[in-house]
Amino acid sequence: MEDKELQLVDHLEELRKRIIISAIAFMIFFTVGFIYVVDIYKWFVKGLDVKLMVLGPSDIMWIYFTIATVIAIIGTIPVLAVQIWLFVRPALRPVERKITLTYVPALFFLFISGLAFGYFVIFPMVFKFLVNLGGNMFVTNFTAERYFQFIMNMTLPFGVLFELPVVVMFLTSLGIINPFILSKIRKYAYFVLVVIAVVITPPDFMSDFVVTVPLLLLYEISINLSKVVYRKKLKRQHEEDDLELDDDSDEETEIM
Repeated sequence: MEDKELQLVDHLEELRKRIIISAIAFMIFFTVGFIYVVDIYKWFVKGLDVKLMVLGPSDIMWIYFTIATVIAIIGTIPVLAVQIWLFVRPALRPVERKITLTYVPALFFLFISGLAFGYFVIFPMVFKFLVNLGGNMFVTNFTAERYFQFIMNMTLPFGVLFELPVVVMFLTSLGIINPFILSKIRKYAYFVLVVIAVVITPPDFMSDFVVTVPLLLLYEISINLSKVVYRKKLKRQHEEDDLELDDDSDEETEIM
């Protein structure tokens, strides 16, 4: 009983250490983002035909904190992934440690790819649709707060969704899920992804189609990658079982 309690304390201490390191990394990247807010702001608004407005002094600070937070999230993703890997590493076999470590750069790359897809594909399409929807009925003016809030809503969800293949591979390597489960819940996953696509896009078929197809492809890619990881995992287990049987046979021979 005491050994279990000591192990639990050790795990909690290790988890605390990983959380603190991730929090420190977040604060460092937040500070960097805060320093370069003006340059980042100019990059985001360079294609706008109108100048963004603020309704009060607090809105200016909100913009600074929003941009710095987004930069901090992007920069912290690989650090957080490494800390998660270090936390679960003791429970992994040597081969699994090497394989799962390769997921860290892939996680960051897919997150950036998702943000790029949201910003360069989804955001212009939705933004243009909504502006044209107003026609000549309204004077088109945007507040900086609403504009950047809109950008985040169009980009951050895709950054998270694009990480699905790597997350699935990681969970498969840990034995938490397998391709059979993913195939079994395919229709439910499709339904959820279609709902997400419809909710975050304008109410027209083409927009829904442009967003839905990549999401469904990501799920199918995730299933296929899970199959690859699962087959390799089974193969390693069979090889280790065969080695154990050979060792047992050798021991019995020596005894005889």
